Amino acid sequence: MKGFFILATLTLVYPRWNYASLILQGPQVPVEEGDYLSLECQSDLDSNMTDVHFEKFSKHMQKWFRLEPYAYGRYRFCSYYDMEVSREQGSLSLSFSHIQSYMEGSYRCVSNNAANPENSSLPVYIPVHYMREITVYKEGVNAVSRYFQRLDLRVRVGEDVELNCNVSASMDPQITWMKEGEDWLVLSSKLKLKNVRVEDSGSYTCVAQHPSISSLKRSRTVNVTVLPEDAPWYDTTEGRLTLMISASGVGLLLLIMSVSICLCRRASGRKRKGPIDDRSQKKPVYMVSTESLPSNNGDKQPLV
Repeated sequence: MKGFFILATLTLVYPRWNYASLILQGPQVPVEEGDYLSLECQSDLDSNMTDVHFEKFSKHMQKWFRLEPYAYGRYRFCSYYDMEVSREQGSLSLSFSHIQSYMEGSYRCVSNNAANPENSSLPVYIPVHYMREITVYKEGVNAVSRYFQRLDLRVRVGEDVELNCNVSASMDPQITWMKEGEDWLVLSSKLKLKNVRVEDSGSYTCVAQHPSISSLKRSRTVNVTVLPEDAPWYDTTEGRLTLMISASGVGLLLLIMSVSICLCRRASGRKRKGPIDDRSQKKPVYMVSTESLPSNNGDKQPLV
């Protein structure tokens, strides 16, 4: 009975000795956008790697796609992803010269030998960390006005100011607000100043820190100027934005009116040009005798 179990175990293990297992080695440190990255596929046996290729999983299509330098159809171009595939004795490598956030995902190496029950490696997920530039805007300002707003804010005494600090990153960053010359911090993406006074004028800085990558850090400074209560409305930031948008709207309206007038004049000019009336161009021709020329008593009946 004991010998039977030993024989059964050998029978189950024996087929694995004929096939090579593929192993994909991923990065050992966090990957940032723009870094160089190399994935290496190896075999536990000294096998030929010419029939092995890389695949990337598509989250949108929910399927694996083969990565080849020149491919079409169900394959993917390596040049599109800025990748390079190289084969050496016993290994296959996939390198990224400047990896981008859209290249994030799961990768694996697969053997073309369909008879191998372990013809693919375990997938390796590559996260790409990044952080974009910070945008700061005043709460209540419409989306169009945000593009015209500079990094200085002019408000009247007594107004309420709320600044939003927005940044896109691979992970939710930690956002803090601070004021130059003071030692307080606000651990929030929003900075609220109630009933502002002249003393509230100054430089406010928004700092965004990536939670896992210390080198990913962004900052943005906004200069806040508190005007007297009797300051003209057009001296405030909202007043200037209103003037800019109004001027742009008036300019666009004048342009549309000018083009419309030109088109109407051209159309009316075409309508005035009709066919030539031959009757208006004809002049009467009189039959006159040569003998009666001195007396000017010729026949005045026109021929036509």
